[in-house]
Amino acid sequence: MMQRPLTTIGFDADDTLWQNEQFYRLTEHQFTGLLADHADSSHISARLLEAEKRNLSHYGFGIKGFTLSMIETAIEITEGAVPAAVIAQILDIGRDLLSHPVETLPHVRETLEGLTGHYLLVLITKGDLFDQERKLAQSGLGDLFDAIEIVSDKNASTYRRIFSKVGDGPERAMMVGNSLKSDIVPAIAAGSYGVFVPHALTWAFEHVEEPSEAPRFRKIDHLGELQGVIEGLG
Repeated sequence: MMQRPLTTIGFDADDTLWQNEQFYRLTEHQFTGLLADHADSSHISARLLEAEKRNLSHYGFGIKGFTLSMIETAIEITEGAVPAAVIAQILDIGRDLLSHPVETLPHVRETLEGLTGHYLLVLITKGDLFDQERKLAQSGLGDLFDAIEIVSDKNASTYRRIFSKVGDGPERAMMVGNSLKSDIVPAIAAGSYGVFVPHALTWAFEHVEEPSEAPRFRKIDHLGELQGVIEGLG
């Protein structure tokens, strides 16, 4: 009997299954407004991005690290003169970000329902544990997955480990996501298929070149096209 080329499918969460970056952008807009007397918004945003990158190794990915980076940026921009009231407002908008509603993206539920039972489905997401668990619970999608993996970062070793534990190894697995840097490039490096689903808003830190020459790279406009990609594998 011929072995199936694919047995396991991994899905990213934020901006693949549900909206996420739009809430960060709204929060960043509020943040730059708080410091409008000290610098223009583009300069503040650039300094915030520098702080986020600098702090990833300390705080990891997620809202709590983002909030701390906003506070650090406010201190830098104001040269230490930021009022306590502004710090309090930054904490407030950070808390608001932790309670934003979960809005699933088009074609998500029907795609997952069509695949469940035919493939092992695993959610692979990075970020704050409590926040990712909250969003998954509110999405109502949790029961469609065979495994949930909330990780501190995503690299080739991450995918080798998860796809070997949950499925039949990375060679018979596929990773689906909106981030080339986190979801696609490292999954392909691990030996898996990588299906890129672009999102209109993607954090600048996640931008890398498409691995368009890689034999296992695929690109679709939305999750509704995923079944066709899978069928095309033979």
